Amino acid sequence: MKKVLHILTNKFVLTLLAFGAWMAYFDQHDWVSMQEKKKNLHDMKDNIAYLDKEIARMEKEKAGMVSDPQVLEQYAREQYRMKRDNEDLYIMEK
Repeated sequence: MKKVLHILTNKFVLTLLAFGAWMAYFDQHDWVSMQEKKKNLHDMKDNIAYLDKEIARMEKEKAGMVSDPQVLEQYAREQYRMKRDNEDLYIMEK
């Protein structure tokens, strides 16, 4: 027991423990802020992956509209509620 107490009261061990506590809780780059930054980075990477998929989908949709006039007409009817002169448009919303 005395040996353990003597080791714990050693100035080098106490300095190491104080330094560890300072780095873990009080420093600018403490453990809590590092975990938050890792989570933020993970969320950003997920967002980038989602946006990359959306860009690919929109580019495919654009290519379809440029090459096929029927797809362009369908898109205009669905998104912008356009119609021909001799048609009536009924909109049902939920």
